[in-house]
Amino acid sequence: MAKATDESARPLALAVLTVSDSRTIDTDTSGQYLLDALAAAGHRAAARTIVVDDIYQIRAVVSNWIADRGIDAVLITGGTGFSGRDSTPEAVRPLFDKDIDGFGEIFRALSHAEIGSSTIQSRAVAGFANNTVIFCMPGSTGACTTAWNGIIREQLDSSHRPCNFVGVMSVRDREA
Repeated sequence: MAKATDESARPLALAVLTVSDSRTIDTDTSGQYLLDALAAAGHRAAARTIVVDDIYQIRAVVSNWIADRGIDAVLITGGTGFSGRDSTPEAVRPLFDKDIDGFGEIFRALSHAEIGSSTIQSRAVAGFANNTVIFCMPGSTGACTTAWNGIIREQLDSSHRPCNFVGVMSVRDREA
């Protein structure tokens, strides 16, 4: 992605991954919500796919996306719970160069107001890999709405103050 001349209006290229053993493009309301939300915020969808809840399939998709200089951020929905096949955190954490600990903490705090103590069953995580920010959130559309509106939208907005992740991602542009 070419370096934007006006950082305050920088649109980003985002990839959306849905982790599910049962959803299709037609039934993936969470992935569709994220696509609609990122477009409404002025960003561009660079990729979208659905994979089954398998560590290696998840990791393969995310690895390809973080190696792609045309993708600035990855939004992952699904696979963050405690059921037997939920494996998104295990798939993605080894790829992180840096964890964003506050994402899971703030997500669960916001979610507590909506679903009470059930929020402890979310293993929402985020981190940076190859200067690409990755957010992993639960698979429900409500959880994606909470994460996007409460955290992600502002952190991917280059005009948000006092800080946002766009400047961190810009390191890649300067290194090119």
